Amino acid sequence: MIDYLLDSDTIHSTMSQDLLIKMVSTGDKNGVGKGHVYYTRFNNKVKKDPSKKYETKKFNPVAKTHTVYKQKKK
Repeated sequence: MIDYLLDSDTIHSTMSQDLLIKMVSTGDKNGVGKGHVYYTRFNNKVKKDPSKKYETKKFNPVAKTHTVYKQKKK
C-alpha cells in the first residue's frame, strides 16, 4: 500500500501553485539581463486594481544589478 504517501503532514506541506506568478526582467539601461525570470508568489486579489500587472525591483544576476521585473503570463 502507498498510504504513507497520503498522510495529512505530506498534504499540508506541499506548496500551492495558484498564487505563483512569473516575473520577467526588463534589463538594465544597456539591455543586459533582459528576459531573466523569477517565479514568486503574489496574491492578485488583495490589490486595489487587480487588472494591473505586478512590478518590482529585484537583483538580476546576469546584469549584476537591481532591475525592474514585470509580471507576465505563466
